[in-house]
Amino acid sequence: MTVDMSTFGEMLMSRPAGREAFLGASAYLFRDLKDNDIISLDFAKVKVLAPSWADEFITGLKSNFHVKIEYKNTDNESVSASLKTVLEPLDVTKYQRAI
Repeated sequence: MTVDMSTFGEMLMSRPAGREAFLGASAYLFRDLKDNDIISLDFAKVKVLAPSWADEFITGLKSNFHVKIEYKNTDNESVSASLKTVLEPLDVTKYQRAI
């Protein structure tokens, strides 16, 4: 299944909006998902993606469904930077102070 992320708007910003988008998609788009289905999130028409929005939507998807997620058309710098922030694990050793 491919999800055109611009369905939720061209400017995907704010944690509450991301949560609302996830809940709406869960009720209508994702209700028939089966384990190990593949979801392709297509960002072709998205102009701005905030990390908070992406975190709510993607984390919700990962937490509530056992699916594989692909990311398409992520060349937009806002999209790629936000996805990098959300998807890459935090290396806490970079932020720990030496004793």
